Amino acid sequence: MDLDPKLDQKGRYINPHVKNLYRRPKDFFLWAIGFFRDLPYEVVPEGFSYPIPEREFDSKKPWAQWIGHATFLISVEGKHILTDPIWSKRCSPVPFAGPKRLHPVPIPISQLPKIDYVLISHDHYDHLDSATVNELHRRFPKIVWIVPRGVKKWFEKREIHRVVELSWWEEVDIDSVFKITAVPTQHFSGRVSSHVNRTLWAGYIVEGLLIDKTLYFVGDTGYNEHDFKKIGQLFGQIDLSLIPIGSYSPRKFMAPVHVEPKDAVKIHLDVHSKLSLAMHWKTFKLSEEPMDQPPFDLFRSMKRANLDPFAFLAPDPGYKINW
Repeated sequence: MDLDPKLDQKGRYINPHVKNLYRRPKDFFLWAIGFFRDLPYEVVPEGFSYPIPEREFDSKKPWAQWIGHATFLISVEGKHILTDPIWSKRCSPVPFAGPKRLHPVPIPISQLPKIDYVLISHDHYDHLDSATVNELHRRFPKIVWIVPRGVKKWFEKREIHRVVELSWWEEVDIDSVFKITAVPTQHFSGRVSSHVNRTLWAGYIVEGLLIDKTLYFVGDTGYNEHDFKKIGQLFGQIDLSLIPIGSYSPRKFMAPVHVEPKDAVKIHLDVHSKLSLAMHWKTFKLSEEPMDQPPFDLFRSMKRANLDPFAFLAPDPGYKINW
């Protein structure tokens, strides 16, 4: 299988299934003046909350807890995994400006259990947070960080060296406990405009080697008819998928890089997910849809597809569930 994502003539990574995603200042100006604005949304009914099943929780079995945005705490095989950890009050290069956290973290970073592995999907500020990384490294210096190609340098500049860098479809055996495979997403990268797409973006499949469990952390992505179906074909049924449902409006602007709920349901189906949990909503205001819109749109999409809403949940941050 080809492990090398395609590069353009300037040496920047590209998405193979969608045209150029680069955004010019003109595009952001047009968005700001309403050029891309969507039609009005179907109003969320007063009092709506996504239905959550009543299930007994057993801390000795594999479990997942949504911390907020794309951050999950995963417990399996006696190990703890974090995804795209961000505990900061803002997702920004500076602490005094930028999108502000709108829902408190359910667990202070000081109360986390010992973290063994961290999955980083890409280098945007809402997914790779410097203050959080520094604090996690201070508390747990033996963390193994799994990152996409090109991101390792960012960690080495901070004297963090237990880093495994993967390209799409590349895999690594971690401590004979997990096999982790980086899989394609449809997104982009860059912390400053001069470094757009100089590093890769990815999702991850985590397969237990001591217990028959498979986790899929999707990361940030738009939808296409190729990547997710291939993932489903190669890995069979996924026990738990962590799928984004927010930051999708206006669609003309966001569709290439952020799924909306109906596309999240397609991913859920494409990878044959037994249980999916929603992420990338309720935490930071990064787009135009109302903050309570994503779970309602997800519920409607599940119903329209004749699927059980309990198979794809959109709980509040802090929710724990066995998987």
